[in-house]
Amino acid sequence: MSPAPVSLTAFQDYATRLQAVLAGSDWNGVGRLAQAMQQCWLKGRQVFLCGNGGSAGNAIHLANDFLYGIAKRTGGGMRVSALSANAAVLTCLANDIGYDHIYSEQLAVQAQPGDLLIVLSGSGNSANILRALEQARKMDVLSCAILGYSGGKAKDLCDIPVHFAVDDMQIAEDMQVIVGHMVMQWLYENKPAVE
Repeated sequence: MSPAPVSLTAFQDYATRLQAVLAGSDWNGVGRLAQAMQQCWLKGRQVFLCGNGGSAGNAIHLANDFLYGIAKRTGGGMRVSALSANAAVLTCLANDIGYDHIYSEQLAVQAQPGDLLIVLSGSGNSANILRALEQARKMDVLSCAILGYSGGKAKDLCDIPVHFAVDDMQIAEDMQVIVGHMVMQWLYENKPAVE
């Protein structure tokens, strides 16, 4: 069996669709997210990220960027955790109380009023994401949702919606990382002075 011939048209089509989302986006929510993250950083508050599947991987990636990449000096980064990173915690919670609770239970233990939750979701309708947003609201934790498709229920449950109306999971996940990198670079350029 020989491999299929490669047509570059498919790749150009993907790039064109991604460029259209970038060109047609409203960046106000990203600005609000950047300011909220800067406040957390300046006040030593915690930032939590979560998602499912590729979005869980993106949460882990971005937590790394905000821990070190925004300051690039020992001890200078943000207090940040990816709630999707600990397999033992995730499987314990999923097994004992259900997958819908894997993020809300972690927040209930770790979060404090004034912290920030960032959820990453294509549909905005995953039960564990919605429960995390509800838990954040109960605890006076500010929340942001970076969403694709229609934005789902998460769009109305969060404090800061960042919505890209694209019906393509891969481009929705690309936008999560792009937003994270935009905010990371802005924070790096606007980092607190070293005392």
